[in-house]
Amino acid sequence: MGILATNEIMASYDYPFNERVRTLLRVEDLFAKVLFNVQSDHECHHHFALITLMQILDVIDRAELKLDLLQELDRQKNAMRALVGNPAIASDILNKMLGDIQRVSENLRIEASKIGQTLRANEWLMGIKQRAIIPGGLCEFDLPSYHYWLGLDEAKRREDLNMWIKPLLPMHEAIVIILRILRGSGTACKLLATEGAYQQMLTGTKPAQMMRIEINDNLNCFPEVSANKYAINIRFNKLDIAQKPQKAEEDVAFSLTLCNL
Repeated sequence: MGILATNEIMASYDYPFNERVRTLLRVEDLFAKVLFNVQSDHECHHHFALITLMQILDVIDRAELKLDLLQELDRQKNAMRALVGNPAIASDILNKMLGDIQRVSENLRIEASKIGQTLRANEWLMGIKQRAIIPGGLCEFDLPSYHYWLGLDEAKRREDLNMWIKPLLPMHEAIVIILRILRGSGTACKLLATEGAYQQMLTGTKPAQMMRIEINDNLNCFPEVSANKYAINIRFNKLDIAQKPQKAEEDVAFSLTLCNL
């Protein structure tokens, strides 16, 4: 077994085992990029915030996300209520989580329409979304109105972006809560990939939904995973920007967590 020092900076990799978790992770990643770019003052950052917002719409269009999120939040709420009064559970943390779940569930239910429907009904935004598919399709001669918007004061652009993001915030908060619970559901095991490779058979009646891998950030490698309901295979590779990644030949210490809601 490899021993990982607690003061080391760790790089973390999440690997979903099903399409449901894959969708949640994709929306989480895209939303982080939107929120980061909105905080900037530069028009290029606001451009990328808007384009990424359109990508979120594409992802959630392919999933019945609202119903799925509400069902999962209700399931977690019922499971946590059964823990109230348990002396082994920190009551303040439990009560805060229950309050967060209740608030987010109510906010999701307030909007009767499909998530993001207000954005889809905006003809100007949908015109930008349609042109954004074309390489270079958002040049000023293609969409002068968009070029005009990018030239507005940064405070006005940010105000508009926050207005467009607002209907999606309950969805984002729900995903943050569910992924926090998922990531905290497993126990990390410290392991060693001999000559950069590791395999583990999966057992148990409840299959894992996601796997988390953490490695020392100073190591010059990254994990690639292939998995099914029976086994996981991890191969640590080294980055070579001139050719495809090459397998790491040395032993790699890492931490593995199997997560399940």
